[in-house]
Amino acid sequence: MSGSPVTEMIGVLGLARSGMAASRLALSRGASVYASDVSSAPAAVEAAAKLRELGVEVDVGGHDVAKLARCSRIVLSPGIPPGAPILQVPELAEIPIVPELEYAYEALTGPVVAVTGTNGKTTVTALITHVLRVAGRRAESGGNIGTALSELALRDSQPEVSVVEASSFQLGRTRDFAPSIGVLTNLAPDHLDWYATVAEYYADKAKLFQNSTEESRWVLNGEDEESYRLAEEAKGTRYCFRAESHPAQGELGGYLSEDGWLTLRLEAGEDRIVAASALQILGAHNIANSLAAAIVARLLGSAIEGIAAGLTSFQPMKHRVEPVGEHGGVLWVNDSKATNIASTRVGIRSLDRPTILLLGGRHKGEAYAELIPDLKGRVRQVIAFGEAALQIEEALGGAVPVERIDGDFATVLRRASHLARPGDAVLLSPACSSYDMFRDYEDRGQQFRRIVTEELG
Repeated sequence: MSGSPVTEMIGVLGLARSGMAASRLALSRGASVYASDVSSAPAAVEAAAKLRELGVEVDVGGHDVAKLARCSRIVLSPGIPPGAPILQVPELAEIPIVPELEYAYEALTGPVVAVTGTNGKTTVTALITHVLRVAGRRAESGGNIGTALSELALRDSQPEVSVVEASSFQLGRTRDFAPSIGVLTNLAPDHLDWYATVAEYYADKAKLFQNSTEESRWVLNGEDEESYRLAEEAKGTRYCFRAESHPAQGELGGYLSEDGWLTLRLEAGEDRIVAASALQILGAHNIANSLAAAIVARLLGSAIEGIAAGLTSFQPMKHRVEPVGEHGGVLWVNDSKATNIASTRVGIRSLDRPTILLLGGRHKGEAYAELIPDLKGRVRQVIAFGEAALQIEEALGGAVPVERIDGDFATVLRRASHLARPGDAVLLSPACSSYDMFRDYEDRGQQFRRIVTEELG
């Protein structure tokens, strides 16, 4: 007489949004679950209580290595850095550790579009999802954009198309992740507070292409040499998007025509989609983002009319070159999501006004002097704040006027208001993480909006 079937045991590291969803997904698939988090903060304790009610064994304030060693697999939340001590212990060396992204991917039934890159991936993910919906497809976004991918996999009615924003941390340990369409927006140094070298960061991004086949389709930034090089060994078909140059002979993808129309060149002939002037989002980078979204939607069978309607109805993303008000002729722009040099460079280039630039926060290891070519002729004053203020002042002070403010955020914004003239823009585009003064970049952006509208308006 045979015994009862052995229940798979899944370990989950991290009790934030992704870890909670992965635990519930594992339970739904018939596994027993052990979840743990090094934090014992109130949010972790509350999450642990909710999981225990579902039958999950949970520890907070640390991980039980012996329990993890009994698991057949361990699901890793994206907030756990590659060098976390728990990932180095010898007892877990033979246990497969998979990102929550991949664990959820296994349970999805429809096509998956994966979007990665240093900057623009949140906007492109949201754009693709919006355009597909307007064009009549049942699409949902997940991953790094806010909804854990496991949440989509748990739904009784899964999305027809899942559009996934994939960070380098989420891609890093993937083994079998193979999206139907992959999008790489651009590459630039970032997260050097987590990665020892830029090469290590790019290597995790390259995991997007590791399971490519001849049926794979890749949407790439044709104006970013590093991005194209990263995909050069991948099998499948490449489609390039270009906002400031024309495609090479025979190149598939999308570009901006000489008369300002977003134009697709996929298989046979060309399709004019919409005039760039009809978009509601600012800057050349958003023309590129719109082209990437249009290519994906067209590859998934959407009609030109639906794509055009989706692109022209898409609203600016919160915290990404987001106008929050104009007072006394001064435009206030929230670009709090710009947490690295490349993203701040995009924010500066998006505006056509003299700019008061707010730089600062927690230093991430990049050189602020790389911004100098973009500051000249565009930015007439830099205000440096937060932990990195002195470094910013030392790096930029010889090139543009820099004033260091040691007070709180309201003091920073009041000083910007005093310096700004009618016709100027005040741009919060910090090139730093937010963790010195704020909960996260969203909290920083929300406080910017509140102070601008309630105290300076």
